Amino acid sequence: MDIGIIGCGIGGLSAGALLAQAGHAVTIFDKFVQPEPIGSGLVIQPVGLTVLKAIGAAEYALRKGNKITHMQGQEALSGRNVLDVSYGKRFGLAIHRASLFESLFQAAQAAGVRIITETEVTKTDLIGKQRMVNGTGFDLVIDASGAGSVLSPIQRKSLKYGALWATVNWPKSALPLDQLSQKYFSAKNMIGVLPIGALPNETTAKATIFWSLPQSSFDMWRDQPLENWKAQAKNLWPGMAPFLDQITRHDDMTMAYYDHGTLKNPYAERLVHIGDSAHAASPQLGQGANMALLDAQALAWALADFPLQTALQKYAKSRSLHVRSYQLMSAVFTPMYQSDSRLLPFLRNWFFAPITRIPPAPWLLTKLVCGDFLNPIRRSK
Repeated sequence: MDIGIIGCGIGGLSAGALLAQAGHAVTIFDKFVQPEPIGSGLVIQPVGLTVLKAIGAAEYALRKGNKITHMQGQEALSGRNVLDVSYGKRFGLAIHRASLFESLFQAAQAAGVRIITETEVTKTDLIGKQRMVNGTGFDLVIDASGAGSVLSPIQRKSLKYGALWATVNWPKSALPLDQLSQKYFSAKNMIGVLPIGALPNETTAKATIFWSLPQSSFDMWRDQPLENWKAQAKNLWPGMAPFLDQITRHDDMTMAYYDHGTLKNPYAERLVHIGDSAHAASPQLGQGANMALLDAQALAWALADFPLQTALQKYAKSRSLHVRSYQLMSAVFTPMYQSDSRLLPFLRNWFFAPITRIPPAPWLLTKLVCGDFLNPIRRSK
């Protein structure tokens, strides 16, 4: 088939590489002058690594990223552990979006994907048996244009809290390099450090730092002296000082906004939505990029197994339970770490945290974070 993909991000490149490898003619459209990543660090969980291996992008990603084996969070004032998740014998890959992008971009190019830049797609008309993209007809159009998709009918609910983030050099620090480390003050403040390896064409070890903030408070944060915020953060977590000292102006930090929503049917005739254009949630469970990778794999499998329109239905069904379950768990867990509630952080510290240390809870948490608490793709024949 001739397949057009809107969006040259994680989902678009993954789907493009997999489908081109399967013999389809794939064209990716993106509005940027040249394809480039937007964002900071993220974690590719074991389920996502499986897809990267299938694409042929894992070797580069593993070389540039950083393996993490634990996620740990402490209550800032008492030092009490309230989050302690081990990957067991597996690991997550913390990586900057630029390095992940480069691994997927190389795989897509090697597979023969055509990439057209400086092209914004605002609609796709169905004419006969083709979907039109700016005057060109395709047998199938894939919307991988992310949370800002204008093609997706998804209804999104904006979450109250977002996060400030930045990428800095990894300094001399006692923090472990194999761990996502976080501190919490109630649920109003969450500050974290993620070691993410190196950027493309660099060898310097990097870290992503983040600070939760109500979305409505960003302008107020920018209007206040930067040193006031840095002093507050250092007071909550003195060990953050060498990371925060690299932040010298407000523009060093970028605000990320989160929302929640899921398409009931992520497809129409010769059109399908994947990644954030099909479903969105807070990043609390660290599954965003993995969901896009899994969507791409599920769609490629469905198109290999079934005629086109049946394949789109099978794709949606194969991902439905996994997506909706993780959406629900994200909605349940997020307010414990990012909200104005006083009760939920109390329950987190004194009820949820102790329970997670009692078997089989540690095993269940590992499965949850790794992304295979449920079968990620229910492939059918």
